[in-house]
Amino acid sequence: MKKMTYEAYLDEVTTLIVEKYDLPDNEAIRIVMAAQEAEYFSPHDDDPALRTLDRAHEDARTVYKQYAKGKA
Repeated sequence: MKKMTYEAYLDEVTTLIVEKYDLPDNEAIRIVMAAQEAEYFSPHDDDPALRTLDRAHEDARTVYKQYAKGKA
């Protein structure tokens, strides 16, 4: 499975949040940045094996649930 750079991975997660949850780009970026500031993506920076498309789908769901305002 193809692995992405760290930056491309964050871009992919952001795009998936926009597509899955019908959010504007700026809100999806805010969510991903909040997760990044909380060091959610630190393991992804260290381990390229975590930066796959399948994992991006999982992380988009998790990050949205944890960092979107007013979401459970």
